[in-house]
Amino acid sequence: MGTVLISDSSLSWRTFDCLFDGTAHFRLSREAKKSILDSHQLLNDIIDTGDQIYGVNTGFGKLSNISIKIEDLKQLQLNLVKSHACGVGKPLGLGVTRITMVLKLMTWAKGYSGISPKLSQLLLDMLNNDILPVIPRKGSVGASGDLAPLAHMACAMIGEGDVFFQDRITSARNALRKSGLKPIVLGPKEGLSLLNGTHVSTALAIRSLSESKKLLTLADISGALSTEASLSSMMPFDPKIHKLKKHKGQLDAATNVFRLLKSSEVVKSHQNCDRVQDPYSIRCIPHVHGSSREIFSSVEKIIDNELNSVSDNPLIFPNGKVMNSGHFHAEPVAQAIDSLSIAMAEIGAIAERRIHFLMKGVDGKVPLFGAKEPGIESGFMLAHVTAAALASENKTLAHPASIDSISTSAGQEDFVSMAPWSGISCLQILKNVRRILAIELLVATNINYRFHKKYSSGSGLKPVITLFKREKLLTKNDHVLSQDLVLINKLITSGKIIQNVKKVINLV
Repeated sequence: MGTVLISDSSLSWRTFDCLFDGTAHFRLSREAKKSILDSHQLLNDIIDTGDQIYGVNTGFGKLSNISIKIEDLKQLQLNLVKSHACGVGKPLGLGVTRITMVLKLMTWAKGYSGISPKLSQLLLDMLNNDILPVIPRKGSVGASGDLAPLAHMACAMIGEGDVFFQDRITSARNALRKSGLKPIVLGPKEGLSLLNGTHVSTALAIRSLSESKKLLTLADISGALSTEASLSSMMPFDPKIHKLKKHKGQLDAATNVFRLLKSSEVVKSHQNCDRVQDPYSIRCIPHVHGSSREIFSSVEKIIDNELNSVSDNPLIFPNGKVMNSGHFHAEPVAQAIDSLSIAMAEIGAIAERRIHFLMKGVDGKVPLFGAKEPGIESGFMLAHVTAAALASENKTLAHPASIDSISTSAGQEDFVSMAPWSGISCLQILKNVRRILAIELLVATNINYRFHKKYSSGSGLKPVITLFKREKLLTKNDHVLSQDLVLINKLITSGKIIQNVKKVINLV
């Protein structure tokens, strides 16, 4: 990826998709630099008047009624950063950390934060040198900003704590020195501005959108393979039927499955069978997958709005007025991610039902559990059990985090969003869905290989069959399946399955 300009212009979450696998070069526009400088000068002018400004010359939260002497303003910000760096758990992924840093710069670029050009330049330099703070993933309730995780980011900027740098973890001070950078001495409001904001929650949401987008397409592929393997009809996927309902996602999912199954000899081989209708897990793929697609589209809009918003407090307006609100509150992000979690859990749940359908055997043509010799062999019996366990786990994880709240800061911050937990649990749901789809792909392709081999698959499914054959994933007898699933998971995360399919057909 080339250079990304951070300015007052809006960006899409998709701009950051590349940051999960690598870095890019970012720079601040001339207008953004001017906005930052103007806001900083305004703040200094206001401080000189002696007016009380929350978090600048007062304490924080419940301590906001305590005035701070002018000679203690820098110590106030330093103490804030150090005392708030109390996150726990495994570090955030490098991609999420990169995006968090970009989002912070995007807020500052709007010119309402009062921070110095030196602070924004240091964060930009750290980003472009890929100096990534080690940020524990737990400790934020998603209100008053993602305080604890952002404090760990801020610690790296003052030369405290650890960072990921040049493929290893080292001290922040060492990484800054090797990159020709110096730790910052925080000025008035700068610690507060670093900590305030929804940037970690939003970065987790972007990661969730990135993973969901791939899985929605993959689910259509695995669903089509199960349709073929179970000797089900492709008629329910005819786009002409789905144009009668006004849901674009449903039409898109139906169109994908219909195209994937086109020219399938397996489907043609049972056109005159006695089965009147297929179960919902097959017949209603467009309705379920399509609904999840539409939730995805809705979440995209909310997250794009959030990442392009000013997320800070207090705000310094160009007329010199300082105004307080709650722009650090991540409720929009929390509700959006919770919706996405439910939508994606359903993708895994219906896939598990399709696997279950295949386990029962098919019209005397596919034995129980897809085993060549049922009884002596168990086939994919336990692969389905694993899928069931994952689908069940997702039902618990999909409970909305945003409907919970717990009062903090001695009651001053009495209603919080829990957005970070929404994001963390959503990512676990997506990991489980990916594994369920891997199981479905393994089962459906092997049933085709074992029992429908004399017929060719649909034009969009042949590349999957070919890929699995090349990777030695098509077998005829019982063996340890766990390594097969590890390999399929790698094929999914690398994008190879979808890429190979898209070489021969268009997917929407």
